[in-house]
Amino acid sequence: MARPLLVAGVDSSTQSCKYITVDVATGDVTGSTALPHPDGTAVNPRHWWDAFIGVGAASLRGVKAVSITAQQHSTILLGKDNEPLCDAILWNDHRATQCALDLRHEYGQDRWAREIGMVPTAAHPVSKLRWLARTEPETAARLRKVMVPHDWLTWHLLGAAGEPTTDRSDASGTGYWASTGAGYREDIMEFAFGRAPEVPRVLEPGERAGITRSGVVVGAGCGDNAAAVFGLGAEPGEAVVSIGTSMTVSMSDTMHVADPAGHVADMADAAGGQLPIVATLNGARTLNSTARMLRLSLDELDMLAAAGPPDAQGLCFLPYLDGERTPLLPESQGALVGLTRQSMTPENLARAAVLGLACAIADAIDDLARAELRVQRVTLIGGGSRSMALRQAVADLTGRQVGWPEPREYAALGAARQAAWALTGELPDWPRSERTFLDPSEAVEWAEDVRNRHKSTGAVLFGSELL
Repeated sequence: MARPLLVAGVDSSTQSCKYITVDVATGDVTGSTALPHPDGTAVNPRHWWDAFIGVGAASLRGVKAVSITAQQHSTILLGKDNEPLCDAILWNDHRATQCALDLRHEYGQDRWAREIGMVPTAAHPVSKLRWLARTEPETAARLRKVMVPHDWLTWHLLGAAGEPTTDRSDASGTGYWASTGAGYREDIMEFAFGRAPEVPRVLEPGERAGITRSGVVVGAGCGDNAAAVFGLGAEPGEAVVSIGTSMTVSMSDTMHVADPAGHVADMADAAGGQLPIVATLNGARTLNSTARMLRLSLDELDMLAAAGPPDAQGLCFLPYLDGERTPLLPESQGALVGLTRQSMTPENLARAAVLGLACAIADAIDDLARAELRVQRVTLIGGGSRSMALRQAVADLTGRQVGWPEPREYAALGAARQAAWALTGELPDWPRSERTFLDPSEAVEWAEDVRNRHKSTGAVLFGSELL
């Protein structure tokens, strides 16, 4: 029996480096391993390379092609010797918040949305460049190249000698590349930083970045959100909610969006189309933190939330535990409002945490709909998607069918699918992950009240941004 033709997918996320091997003919995962990454919002990128080597991604034994996906927006700043000038500044670092606000004001949010497809936040490299120029001018003067993690890892896998490359999905998250076809905007880099540093060449989705010394084909790679949607095999009209520590709500589409409010970013996907996306800082950490507070396991929290009154008896939990990105409230804190003798129960607190996260998802779905995207159903992936109470709450609050696939490493699988594309020249037609679905409950009179309560409470505490 002939050996299967194998490709590899690597997901270098904020928390860990995951490596899988996949049979090109069937899409079956034949092996997997993972190693953790260090905590923090600023990390020496060498730690990511060490984990990359540790999982076997550098040796690539037995595979014919590999592609890399990684956390988006985290910014690696290189000097003329191609070494990092400082720790990489991660997507969840807030230091560039004021610079992002300044860029919005100086250039105009309408222009950002129309010309670039997004409005800057502290997460985006364009804001970090402004921060570097403003606060560390000596380091800024030494800057030669700017990359994000998947660019840097791909470049190092190929020897860090030739021209660095990236793809449309990660380029569209920089703040100085326009997915509408204009490509890199040197004028935006000069506006933000004073000059235009060197940036990677943008590859098409099925294009090769190169071939390793051992003859392994290296695919273009992509950002982690694009990879997860690509690996999942999302269909038109399907909003994919990825609930990790943070959360994203996105969908593959062909149309460009321009949202001056900055809630929906016009990102590119991993297949040549678009990936309009809403990103928040607070995802599964909402449930994890509540479970820790109540000294429960996540399964126990889920059962408690399901057993409580559907509206938590008016208890409202705004889960901005680490500030928030959408809506833009970087300095905010979480809030628990509506405490009464009746509502102060463990069941109501558990339910309020689930409803707080479900309302954030429903708000993001509304943002996509306001951008004239047709959201027909919702698919939940990631650690937080395992909550049955959350699944039903999302269905009830959005009025849409909610599905979830079997737990898999969808970002790594998307990278492997891209590797197979680069190897064979054809987009592999792997079986789509089957979903289990549930419908909204029949009697959900409480749902509108819950959403209105969250919006009005947020508006009182944080201003009209939440209305």
